[in-house]
Amino acid sequence: MERARQEYDRYGRERERMVEEQLVRRGIVDERVLAAMRRVPRHVFVEEALRDRAYGDHPLPIGEQQTISQPYIVGMMTQLLALSGTEKVLEVGTGSGYQTAVLAELAGRVCSIERVPALAARARSLLEGLGYSNVWIRLSNGTLGWPDEAPFDRILVTAGTPAVPPPLFEQLAEGGRMVVPVGDSLNQTLTLVQNVGGSMRVTPHGDCMFVKLLGKYAWET
Repeated sequence: MERARQEYDRYGRERERMVEEQLVRRGIVDERVLAAMRRVPRHVFVEEALRDRAYGDHPLPIGEQQTISQPYIVGMMTQLLALSGTEKVLEVGTGSGYQTAVLAELAGRVCSIERVPALAARARSLLEGLGYSNVWIRLSNGTLGWPDEAPFDRILVTAGTPAVPPPLFEQLAEGGRMVVPVGDSLNQTLTLVQNVGGSMRVTPHGDCMFVKLLGKYAWET
């Protein structure tokens, strides 16, 4: 018990340092986002051998040629969603489940799509073990969205795409917000897409680099 408490305290201090040095100092100001990232134990979403690096200012591999995003990017993308607590959110690319957990802290319902069976199974197990009961994970092609659950108040895409997949915008509610990396395979722009009267309003928010979004409306597999 004492060892577990010491480990919790150690990672708690690292989370606090991560939030203050990587998020607050770079302009993440949404207090709900900061609080969520103080709570979610990022280290459990990476391999045990990498846990000492879990709160560093960088992405980390999670297997299957995928990564867990840099904490600042998670904070920025989440802040751009402007969540109040009641929204239904679609996440495209569950990955490790870390971003999913942050969303679950801040939204009413999270529907997350993952194309890699091993990642989907691991993320589902972790999220259930952490007590998140407002998350649903589907094994599917993320570029098609989740029509049965549409419309979504918010959509978050955690992989780079050459353009906004039309099915995702079609599933975005009027007044809704989507955050998606748009660009080529090596460099993208973090993009806020808003549904304004059925039209797409696009606002760029800086350069980023994500793994490819694979599927019919992005890069074909």
